[in-house]
Amino acid sequence: MFDNNKRLFEGKILGNKKRIIYSDLGVQPNKTHFSGASPPEVFVGRFNYPHVNAGILSPEVYEGTEAMSYPEVWYEKKFSIYDILSRRGQLIYGKFKVNTKKTYSGKFLNIMQELSLAYKSVSTEFFLKKPPAKSLEISRFSPIIANPAPLDHARLQENPKVKPKVDYIVSDTQVKAADAIRELYKSQIAISNINKILSTGLLGQQTRRRLVPTRWSITAVDDTISKNFLENIRHYEEINEILLFNEEYNGNHYEILLLPGNFSFEVIEAEIKFGEIKFWQDFELFHGRKYYANNVVGAYYANRVAVCEYLEKIKKQATAIFFREVRPDYYAPLGVGILRECTRDAFRKTPERFATIDQALQQAQIRLKLPIKVFREKSILLKEYGKQKKLTQWFYKRNFY
Repeated sequence: MFDNNKRLFEGKILGNKKRIIYSDLGVQPNKTHFSGASPPEVFVGRFNYPHVNAGILSPEVYEGTEAMSYPEVWYEKKFSIYDILSRRGQLIYGKFKVNTKKTYSGKFLNIMQELSLAYKSVSTEFFLKKPPAKSLEISRFSPIIANPAPLDHARLQENPKVKPKVDYIVSDTQVKAADAIRELYKSQIAISNINKILSTGLLGQQTRRRLVPTRWSITAVDDTISKNFLENIRHYEEINEILLFNEEYNGNHYEILLLPGNFSFEVIEAEIKFGEIKFWQDFELFHGRKYYANNVVGAYYANRVAVCEYLEKIKKQATAIFFREVRPDYYAPLGVGILRECTRDAFRKTPERFATIDQALQQAQIRLKLPIKVFREKSILLKEYGKQKKLTQWFYKRNFY
């Protein structure tokens, strides 16, 4: 579908937090009328909250558009960064202004909500107030957004395909949002779909339903799902051996260490930039966090979903430490969805087993480019591991010595 030899991306990086690659992705100049199949895709911004931009995204093509939206598909098909940016760059973002703190209704919102419910692409037609800006916005904190322009008119050219469970949950205006998220997840609705439904204000009790910025909805869904697992995991027996998992995708390399002990969780990310190592780190102990993981941000909660799914599967609890090495070939952030899928896949593989932590870290070093000691020195959980005596150890000493 794409010519790898074609120069699609031109321009420069602007700033550290938001990067814009000016592009020519086939969007016709001076055009304001478009039709195609939305993946489906919607977006609610967070800047200038609660007065934000929201809207729908759709390309000018009708075939294969699901691959423009879903991290689950990107990872399954092992798309390169180039593949993902090329596909995202074909989407046109028709946006409008909205106050997220008010109960909002209108033709644009109704279309957004219908799209968010669908699990397959939906034929869409829309008119813009002016031609879209031919750009691709890339940020560590939000999905890739391309070709924005104010929306003038839009309509769906077919009825969206909605799964019965989704229709049932959205119609229940008495169930709380957290319970709705858990129910949709248990019904095997893709996490990306649940994100969109929450973002467009279709979950929760009727009087509390509001549009939720996309970045916040992604984290909220991951946080809710993993917390639900932890209600059970904290009562399971501990694993009885040291396990090591690993996976890599598009320059994101993970080494994941599971240690015998009560559930605790830590993510340490390291990236080499201009000859210096930059770190991000957050952790939680047995009783969880009280505050948002401001350093690792959304990836923290995406990784926690992956390890909680695994621990629930084996009916055990453990101390979990994620080492993420961000390599130079990860030249454009692709969102936390690919990190969730990458670490989920790590836990589908047979783990390596070790008698000591040192042995496990030595094995991790074989695959890491950075010295493992930089991770070990940063880790709060490794520093504290084994220092606290357990009641079982105290009773053992009292009875046998």
